[in-house]
Amino acid sequence: MSDAIIQVKQLQCGYGDRIILRDVSFEVRKGEIITILGGSGCGKSTLLKHMIGLLPARQGEVLIGGEDIIHALGETRQRILARIGVMYQSGALFGSLSVLENVMLPLAEYTALSAEAREIVARLKLRLVGLEAYADFLPSALSGGMQKRAAIARALALDPQVLFLDEPSAGLDPITAAELDALILQLAHSLHTTFIVVTHELASIFSIADRAIMLDKETQGVLAIAPPSELASHSDPRISHFFNRHIY
Repeated sequence: MSDAIIQVKQLQCGYGDRIILRDVSFEVRKGEIITILGGSGCGKSTLLKHMIGLLPARQGEVLIGGEDIIHALGETRQRILARIGVMYQSGALFGSLSVLENVMLPLAEYTALSAEAREIVARLKLRLVGLEAYADFLPSALSGGMQKRAAIARALALDPQVLFLDEPSAGLDPITAAELDALILQLAHSLHTTFIVVTHELASIFSIADRAIMLDKETQGVLAIAPPSELASHSDPRISHFFNRHIY
């Protein structure tokens, strides 16, 4: 796949002596929105944490822009990290900093921009997510949906090639979740950014995903990779039951 921005090759993930995922391999195209889904405990967030280099892999590679984040060190690792943005499930905003200051943090860490330039860039990112008017607010003054938007703005600070979102709709009401899905689609189309989204929300999966990666706890691997519409009518009952919300 010549236009792959991410290549996961024979990845094995685990904690201590416990293996969660084995021999996971797939590619993600530039500009694609991929959702990672599956039953509880199947390794969705574990896979994401390995893909962003937060956890060491037992074996395998995760190539981002052709460079392996799993084994990268020093300047190479910093260069790869600057290509990605991450929004964690809780938002992970620093409560003692304003929304604007939160978005400015990656710019201070990875660029040589002046404080004035960092503020200009951060305000532009907040405008992208509809929060420019809330720049001086503390995160605690924002609703849950607004906190998620602020976290996305921070993840966009360095103009990443790939944006990773961990359960972006978690804890949100259906209307707010749908608005967040619409924002993801808008950003993907306007910025040509690749999105990797961990979610179990069917409405989000059908709304935003070009393809979905279905993980399975029992086999410790990938059951299928396909557009959501194909997975919903899949012949494997473990897959079709998930989309019909049956327990397997």
